Amino acid sequence: MRVPIYLDYNATTPTAPEAADAVLGALTERFGNPSSEHAFGWAADEAVEQARERLGALINGDPRALTFTSGATEAIGLALIGAGNVYGGRKHHVVTIATEHKAVLETCAAMERDGFVVTVLPVREDGSVDLDLVRATVTDKTMLVSAMWANNETGVVHPIAEIAEIAHEHGALMMTDATQAIGKVQVDVRAADVDLLALSGHKFYAPKGIGALYIRRRGPRVRLSPLVYGGGHEEGVRAGTLNVPGIVGMGVAADIAARRVAEDARRLGGLRDSFERDLTARLDGVHVNGAGAERLPNTTSLRFDGVPPGRLVPALRGLAVSTGSACQARNTEPSHVLAAMGLNADAAARTVRFSLGRPTTAADMAAAAEELVDAVCSVRRRAAAA
Repeated sequence: MRVPIYLDYNATTPTAPEAADAVLGALTERFGNPSSEHAFGWAADEAVEQARERLGALINGDPRALTFTSGATEAIGLALIGAGNVYGGRKHHVVTIATEHKAVLETCAAMERDGFVVTVLPVREDGSVDLDLVRATVTDKTMLVSAMWANNETGVVHPIAEIAEIAHEHGALMMTDATQAIGKVQVDVRAADVDLLALSGHKFYAPKGIGALYIRRRGPRVRLSPLVYGGGHEEGVRAGTLNVPGIVGMGVAADIAARRVAEDARRLGGLRDSFERDLTARLDGVHVNGAGAERLPNTTSLRFDGVPPGRLVPALRGLAVSTGSACQARNTEPSHVLAAMGLNADAAARTVRFSLGRPTTAADMAAAAEELVDAVCSVRRRAAAA
């Protein structure tokens, strides 16, 4: 049996060989605790700070503003709850968007139970947000606005700089979940003027279990209360012995991403666009979720008319694809992202997400198109005969 073509890079990426080598070195050579006051600790600490510099360069941010976490989910919780604990005494309003990752939406729901007022903004049919609606919603009572840089299911990109400007006009903080954007498009915290940014290493060819939160240090300095207390690590924001192998691996992956992001985006965007054109030319009833909006160059979310829910993905035995977010894969409920875009449960269940990565080739996409066309036609024939 041949290995399926992997087209689920938004779920996770393979660790880059250079990053894997760095992880091994940190496990076997620079294995010291970076808080230890001896040569082994100093070597580990030096490796951590080099990684911090590399990650800062990737997002054009002050390396000292980066706090390492176990991943984006923890970073999001630290940003939202940590900010709420510090600033919530004066402002109790939080604004977010209906297509955010569950890590944001469920944390906001928890904050609402604790007394915050949360406004979840709807999106247009293409998944984009109406800036006029943002302007009408954010007030001087708003503590924080949270908008993801790019959606994990559809690839739709939000205008983060414009949303940040609206937030700052009212003295609110701007937080963005940039998990899917890092390494796929240029992410610049200074140009976007964001206060908080969450990311996860395994989305850009670093190991799983490592991420970071950017916390603005100047103009203004953002203060957060920690979620975990302990030995004062990471300037007291996040306690716990640092995951040196993961951090070092993420640093190497960040260095590679900074050098490759523009070329990767150009190449993968071309492959994605050709794939969509090929499918829409050969099949009737193909719809691109998010068509018309700015999207990540590697992502396409497609739905197919005449295909019974749950039948298509099992028929794609030669492809590793998904129906949506990997974090929701075992949830039988329809995608909240697609529902927010106006799709009913049946249409959402007929959606398949293809996300490309660095190893993806033109031959891979040609083979994927062939298999997808055959599978759609076969499933439609069986459905019509039933």
